[in-house]
Amino acid sequence: MKLQFLGANQQVTGSRYFLEVDDLRLMIDCGMFQEREFLDRNWAKSPVLPSTIDHLLLTHAHLDHCGLIPRLVSQGFKGPIHATSATHDLSEIILNDSAGIQAEDAAYKRKRHKREGRKGPYPIEPLYKVQDVKDALALYQTAHYSKPVVLSKTVTATFHDAGHILGSSLLEICIRKNKTIQRIVFSGDLGQKDKPIVCDPTVLEKADYVVMESTYGDRDHPNTEGTEEQLAKILGDAVERGGNILVPTFAVERAQELLFYLGRLTHQKILPHLLVFLDSPMAIDVTSVFRNHRELMDEEMQARLESGRPMFDFPGLQLVRTRQDSMAINHIKGSCVILAGSGMCTAGRIKHHLTHNLPRPESTVVFVGYQARGTLGRELVEGRPDVRIHGQRYPVRAKIAQVSGLSAHADRSGLLDWLGHFKKPRRVFLTHGEKKAALDLSAEIGSRWDVDVQVPEYGDVFDLA
Repeated sequence: MKLQFLGANQQVTGSRYFLEVDDLRLMIDCGMFQEREFLDRNWAKSPVLPSTIDHLLLTHAHLDHCGLIPRLVSQGFKGPIHATSATHDLSEIILNDSAGIQAEDAAYKRKRHKREGRKGPYPIEPLYKVQDVKDALALYQTAHYSKPVVLSKTVTATFHDAGHILGSSLLEICIRKNKTIQRIVFSGDLGQKDKPIVCDPTVLEKADYVVMESTYGDRDHPNTEGTEEQLAKILGDAVERGGNILVPTFAVERAQELLFYLGRLTHQKILPHLLVFLDSPMAIDVTSVFRNHRELMDEEMQARLESGRPMFDFPGLQLVRTRQDSMAINHIKGSCVILAGSGMCTAGRIKHHLTHNLPRPESTVVFVGYQARGTLGRELVEGRPDVRIHGQRYPVRAKIAQVSGLSAHADRSGLLDWLGHFKKPRRVFLTHGEKKAALDLSAEIGSRWDVDVQVPEYGDVFDLA
């Protein structure tokens, strides 16, 4: 039994693991790398020959976990892709959007590079096309929470709610041999407790090996104010200054959670009447998926729906689908809120809104999620005086703000609490976190429990026999 780490190792994106159990070959997640320094891994051949992989297990539909699946399929993978129903529905939206953005970006770069007489470091073509997405989606098979999926005579995989986004899962893989059972648990991305909409992460107690994320392994989320209070203060200040409020938004979960909070603030008349633009066709489609999967929501949201209150709706909310309507937002006088993707400002309509608003001192950019190293979002939260967008540099005069409570990831205390329920695993592997975060969390785990903790590097292989 061997486990190889092929992504999100001492960095945050590109989650991918390869597990061999006798003749069974499993891939867990197949995510896209989004940090600039690791983009070459998206273009490299799969480290594992795709045609030899028997099953792919997908924890959830974020691009850094599912974004390279169509490329894997185009290179020869033909096995089933096991995921929850909500993950399948979200993957369809996210992967098609990704293919479309890549095609647009390739066409834009082709013209720009020709005009500038230069070549970029990567091929000017999409990583995959819409047909590759269609071929990949045809391989999805529905997994249900708490119901084991039989992968071979000796191996099963059970999906449990990870509380991260709708349909997100942590995986419990059981290997039965000679009347014994070995368990490997992959946390996927773990959510916070007591978040609106989704349920809390599932707690497990038995595991020989735990592969756990460490995004916030070196810090806790600040609890000085509640999320609504933070939002109200930032938005109130922005309105007083007369500028626009830009919120780089992850289309899955974060957009819906923002609509939830903005709706409450509006209905309670804490906020002045504001136009709120959800400028993301993908986020609009994702919101429809949420409406179709009410069974996955927490008790608070269930009660809200049963009382007849709308899930995501309030006066002033405008859903923006077309490019023309998106461009028209920039002609509006006065303050408005613009929610647009992508959440780390690596692509999408938010980049165009940033070019119009970053040079304006009265505008505000509000970050509501983790910004990985090497992304435009990270440069902005670090206070860069100017940034490069679409080949040009723009001064950063707008106010940069952050709301901590909206993170979809458990913080350091949350991770330690979840891990602490296991009855002494033999080994813990920390992934999906920058090097400092993973090493800090490793040291804390080592000081609390007598357990072997590893922080793998890209390509590391461990014998779990």
